[in-house]
Amino acid sequence: MTQDEAKRLVGRRAAELVEDGMIVGLGTGTTATLFIHELAARKLKIRCVASSDASHDLAARLGMRMESLKELPELDLYIDGADEVCLSAGGGIGTGIVVGLDLIKGGGGALLREKIVASAAKEFVVVADSTKLVPVLGKFPLPVEVIKMALPLVEPKLAALGFTPKLRMSKDGGIYLTDEGNYILDCWSTGIAEPESTAAEIRSIVGVVEHGLFLGMATMALVGGEDGVREFRA
Repeated sequence: MTQDEAKRLVGRRAAELVEDGMIVGLGTGTTATLFIHELAARKLKIRCVASSDASHDLAARLGMRMESLKELPELDLYIDGADEVCLSAGGGIGTGIVVGLDLIKGGGGALLREKIVASAAKEFVVVADSTKLVPVLGKFPLPVEVIKMALPLVEPKLAALGFTPKLRMSKDGGIYLTDEGNYILDCWSTGIAEPESTAAEIRSIVGVVEHGLFLGMATMALVGGEDGVREFRA
């Protein structure tokens, strides 16, 4: 099974979790995009809020009813992908019961809006292929969204925390800008052994808007691979 096939599989399974009348948050990125296509094909009577302009525009083109958090401040369900998923075993990974679902998100550049929308949802389901499962977060560079003016102040402080920050560039060679007009520093590391304390340290830096550590927010993970879709619940 290819990675794209695994993503499509979890996207289809995630779409099956949505029922008529629900208020649904739509994530951002390649797996979330596949989920949006699968959800639109079901033609349910639902209302949606997207975590990025790209996902909003896609869903609207597919005929889905799109609104904002102003109209829909509480969501039944938020479904989104992740760049890394770390499962902390509870009853054992084989049982599908885990203590925590910690994530790195933001590879698609929408980490701020993703965290906002996720915080408004009663349930947050993360969809990923099995290559995204890691024993320790940090192999994927941690995205940190930064106010433009603060960039020269934030970079050395992130370096002091053990990261190697690199300003994200766009495909056209310019500096990448988020939907909110901020920069992103992709922070490389040898691993984030203590994500909770690291998250607090990053948030304490003046000029940091948000970081891509999503800790204890997801309630379920759908992971696609050779053995189909596995479900892990926190």
